[in-house]
Amino acid sequence: MENLTDYKEIIDVIKEQGGDAFKRCFQCGLCDTVCPWNKVITFSMRKVVRDATFGMTDIEAEDIWRCTSCGKCPQRCPRDVQQIDSVVALRRVATEYMAFPPAVQPIRSIRSSLAAEGNPLNEKRENRAGWTEGLNVKTFEAGMEILYFPGCYPSYDPRLKKVARATVEILNKAGVTFGILGPEENCCGESIRKTGDEEMFVTLAKANIKTFIDHGVKKILVSSPHCYHTFKNEYPEFMVNFEIVHVAQYLFELISAGRLEIKKALARKITYHDPCYLGRHNGIYDEPREVLKKIPGLNLIEMEESREDALCCGGGAGRIWMEVPKEERFSDIRLQQAVDSGAEELVTACPYCITNFEDSRMTMEYNDVLKVKDITEVIQEAIQETEETDKDSV
Repeated sequence: MENLTDYKEIIDVIKEQGGDAFKRCFQCGLCDTVCPWNKVITFSMRKVVRDATFGMTDIEAEDIWRCTSCGKCPQRCPRDVQQIDSVVALRRVATEYMAFPPAVQPIRSIRSSLAAEGNPLNEKRENRAGWTEGLNVKTFEAGMEILYFPGCYPSYDPRLKKVARATVEILNKAGVTFGILGPEENCCGESIRKTGDEEMFVTLAKANIKTFIDHGVKKILVSSPHCYHTFKNEYPEFMVNFEIVHVAQYLFELISAGRLEIKKALARKITYHDPCYLGRHNGIYDEPREVLKKIPGLNLIEMEESREDALCCGGGAGRIWMEVPKEERFSDIRLQQAVDSGAEELVTACPYCITNFEDSRMTMEYNDVLKVKDITEVIQEAIQETEETDKDSV
């Protein structure tokens, strides 16, 4: 298939779109060695970068859409090629020409949903706070300790709503003054930006920033590592700086400060999965593990690949919205690693990871073998059992 633009034009556009570092690649192949795609198919990030160097990228092919931005290749690259930036630059070219292969076609409807309702799930904006029904959740006001920003999936997805509700129960138990902004919230924009749609990202980011400033927000608590990364590392591009904390970090703070006390033992074996955007992209490995270690009786087991080497679930860089054949799902491999570790529960701290793991658990028929939980759900359970114990002792 011929390129949709001349070689030099492609090179110039890639440079303009932030992918200029591709020219530093000297084809050592380390990116291919660590890329999770090579666990399921034959794929070469090295070739993608090489083609970009000469402006020979076929922007209608699926290869430029495979990257999950897991962070493994830039972590190992000796020349700081920044492969993720190069891929996003190529996707911006493809988006400009509306050149989407079949597996990527859902991006069209995702963009429409983001533009109309501020979320990628085609859900009504006015229902964004529906997950709070029956809970003590107020609208954020200036002077509260934190704004809780659950994100799109915990706001709408039936499985992930449990994570948002668990977070609220923990915050209330710890006596934290907090609020939400409900229908005034928009998607953070991280994933649509990674698909190459810079215009939509800017629209969402500016809307969120205006809302935060108008409400006097200073500190934001998030459930999603993708929200964490975007608010902390990308929104400062718009000359703003909010204090951002992920719930795994905040749980550690609350427990360390004595605001959240856990006494009841949970006698079970668990393993913790490091989300890419919490771990490799932001270096948060210890806090979630320390939180889990605070629970008496809990046996924390490490999987075959963990911390800096953790296997991606497959949901990053917009892949959560794309069609993936069963035989190509990273989440199936990760679920098997969890089972092989001897764990009874796979615990993580990312809505995308939970979505993919729950899907794999169902298709692999592991419902009776392994449970998938967010770290807040484990803490919520420990707190509830503690409360029951306290009642029994009265």
